[in-house]
Amino acid sequence: MTCTSETLRIIEKAAQGDVTGREEIVRLLELDAPEELDALFRAADRMRKACVGDEIFLRGIIEFSGYCSRNCHYCGLRAQNREVVRYRIPEDEIVARAHGLWERQCTTVVLQSGEDRFYDRERMCSLIRRIKAETDLAITLSIGERSLEDYRAFKEAGADRYLLRHETANAGLYRKLHPGYELEDRIQCLRWLKGLGYEVGSGCIVGLPGQTVHDLADDVLLIRALDIDMIGVGPFIPHPGTPLRDAPAGSTDLVLKMLAVLRLLTRDTNIPATTALGVLDPGARRNAFLAGANVFMPNFTPVRYMELYEIYPGKGPEAGTIAKASEGGYVALFEGMGRTIGRGCGYREKKACPREPGSCAGGAA
Repeated sequence: MTCTSETLRIIEKAAQGDVTGREEIVRLLELDAPEELDALFRAADRMRKACVGDEIFLRGIIEFSGYCSRNCHYCGLRAQNREVVRYRIPEDEIVARAHGLWERQCTTVVLQSGEDRFYDRERMCSLIRRIKAETDLAITLSIGERSLEDYRAFKEAGADRYLLRHETANAGLYRKLHPGYELEDRIQCLRWLKGLGYEVGSGCIVGLPGQTVHDLADDVLLIRALDIDMIGVGPFIPHPGTPLRDAPAGSTDLVLKMLAVLRLLTRDTNIPATTALGVLDPGARRNAFLAGANVFMPNFTPVRYMELYEIYPGKGPEAGTIAKASEGGYVALFEGMGRTIGRGCGYREKKACPREPGSCAGGAA
């Protein structure tokens, strides 16, 4: 089967920034013919090269607390999961781990946790200030919903970025999966963060029970509307300690299509190849870098804690084909793909990306 002219037309429109409608995004997400998928991924890869270049930026994650006050139906860290072993890494150990990131070519530390109120404004600001004073790292926080005053204090203490995935743009599905919480509150947090000058990351889970491809198109539109700087998209992985334990896992192929569409429609954003991809499919994480991704987030949580941060099963030190990333194994992989390790902190430049007439048709097999 050859790539149809209608498919190429929509891909070309996306590459020109002219796709804004829900139905055209759905059409791209429903592509399944190999020739059509090849055209989509090639177009996204060209857009990646034109807008963010061949560098892959490393952002080292430290999962510093396994406590969470929320009961999200898909997450193994949910408060009502009595089987999980909770932990908090001492501040000195977190800072020491941050020191080691620079030696491994990581220029950003991602401080990630459940929504753990033990880490109040004072404790978080202390940690942020120490890392800023003792290293040259950019600091990304991923600690959930907080007050506007907290976000302002963290920014003043030295935080540079904030990751807060919206998870799904379907308000009813969000409410069902996050009992007691509303999507609009999450979106308000993202607006606050943008207003305070953070680089803001968000994104969604692909394959949530009850989710449709139209919901995913709405995720794309929401990400564009909020002008998100970093976009994390990964597959749903059922956890045995959650109400969704028996639900099927999400599709890695659909995740790759989402990454490609998001690269075409957001152009100069930073898009990671997520860990969850490698858990479900050893080859999918590499394929993400061929479908528009330009960020890799190796896990630098001390090993004795790493397996305890089980937001989904299989997320351990040996997950995925780039499993030994914390030992530097990613360098050879990226070089083999013609990519280099980014030496800067990888901020979104928001430069004018070139429009390339006919670029998508040229990528058809």
